[in-house]
Amino acid sequence: MTVKKKSAPAKKKSAAPSAGKSASAEIDARIKSLGDWRGEMLARLRGLIKEADPDVVETWKWRGVPVWEHDGMICTGETYKAVVKLTFAKGAALKDPAGLFNSSLEGNTRRAIDFREGEKINEKAFKALIRAAVTLNTSKAKK
Repeated sequence: MTVKKKSAPAKKKSAAPSAGKSASAEIDARIKSLGDWRGEMLARLRGLIKEADPDVVETWKWRGVPVWEHDGMICTGETYKAVVKLTFAKGAALKDPAGLFNSSLEGNTRRAIDFREGEKINEKAFKALIRAAVTLNTSKAKK
């Protein structure tokens, strides 16, 4: 009778930065690895987030998702074949007078913006949305 050896379970990808890399370095590497319009778009959005909130903290979560936080999560930045998606953790609670949210509109909590190749960013409205998310987070953190 032959006894088969069980194989070890596959290792899950870590949410933590790779081998001592900071979250910012991981995001830099992601942008560079994309090597196309998605990397350029993610870099541009990242810059606008930092302009809107100089105190923003970059983190790297789950299976390699850039996250921007200030007293809680502001948004995540995911890249797909056709879009760069920024998902706002508490987007449903934010006023969006410019109508930037165009994805995940059915949920009670999150809202997202899908950016496509060649689309122009309404920088003023985008930064206002980032600041509104920070204000919401900081108001809840004080309670």
